[in-house]
Amino acid sequence: MHRALPRFAEPIKAIIEENPSFGYRTVAHLLDFNKNTVQRVFQLMGWQVKKRPIGFRPRIQALPSVARRPNERWATDLCRVWAGRDGWAVLALVIDCHTRELLGWHLSRSGKAKTAESALEQALIARYGTLGRGNSSVSTVWTN
Repeated sequence: MHRALPRFAEPIKAIIEENPSFGYRTVAHLLDFNKNTVQRVFQLMGWQVKKRPIGFRPRIQALPSVARRPNERWATDLCRVWAGRDGWAVLALVIDCHTRELLGWHLSRSGKAKTAESALEQALIARYGTLGRGNSSVSTVWTN
């Protein structure tokens, strides 16, 4: 049975304990290791995330998403971007689905829910000048 060398396994374990969502390619880049070596260590140590089984998976019927006027529907997305010497960052965006206007964004070192919340708060302030709409019950959700 093969074993991973401690000089590879220890720094890899430290990275994935701090950032459990990182895959072998990201870890290899951050440690400046060969990606095949990192992938093999992942496999040997049981840290490899298993792929979903290939085959039929039931899907719900997707209906077209149509916004007929501004502010009827907003969409949000998160993506990781390389920030040079600062490493990876998470970018959260909020757009109006009708006008495709960027309403709010937030760049963060962590991918926590606070990142998306900050982008949504910025969008609400940009669109309405406040975090809520008058006496709406939604306003209490975003002001806490």
